Amino acid sequence: MAKAKNAGEAQRLADIPNIGPAMVADFRNLGIEQPGQLAGKDPYALYERLCSVTGVRHDPCVIDTFISAVRFMEGAPPRPWWHYTAERKRHLTTARR
Repeated sequence: MAKAKNAGEAQRLADIPNIGPAMVADFRNLGIEQPGQLAGKDPYALYERLCSVTGVRHDPCVIDTFISAVRFMEGAPPRPWWHYTAERKRHLTTARR
């Protein structure tokens, strides 16, 4: 299945680049059922909530994927999730200070 090229084409969560069945399930655990619900969300808060809801500390790369999905739904071009790894590392380093 082809992924959406822009936010307007994303009809289902799985249409968003980098989002597969496991991430769709994670979003649903957070009460997110439609792609448009991601716009304006804080990817770091989504991650913390996911860890709380599931009782598991997820791999930090999940944050990268959340960032990519939120940004895509806010109008950014599709980018691989790892494009956001350096940003996540900077953010978490700054947040811990």
